[in-house]
Amino acid sequence: MKFLKVGRVAIITRGRFAGKKVVIIQPQDNGTKSHPFPHALVAGVERNPGHITKRMSKARQAKRSKVKPFIKIINYNHLMPTRYTLELESLKGAVSNDTFKEPSQREDAKKNIKKALDERYQSGKNRWFFTQLRF
Repeated sequence: MKFLKVGRVAIITRGRFAGKKVVIIQPQDNGTKSHPFPHALVAGVERNPGHITKRMSKARQAKRSKVKPFIKIINYNHLMPTRYTLELESLKGAVSNDTFKEPSQREDAKKNIKKALDERYQSGKNRWFFTQLRF
């Protein structure tokens, strides 16, 4: 699909991560041998950062500023694209289809994504991506 491109923010509509925001890293319009349907490799925020106030200690602020990421292969039917995009150059090389073959590779990819998303959150860009959906 022409609008499900790299960097597009989408919302997952089915499964364990329903209602979570993700960014598309690698779209596959034709499918692959292991996944014979149109799908996308996505990275998203499993647990959003908490609210921070001025009177909180630095340690508490640091703890509440953490982002818990996830990576997944998701069918296009279960993605709802939004008008937003996210430019994360570091994510493109971090995850590929080979990442899902071994758990150790998956953990390394999650760590890379966590760094990129934390950096993005700390800079204050794309605030909407790091807020919880209200529905």
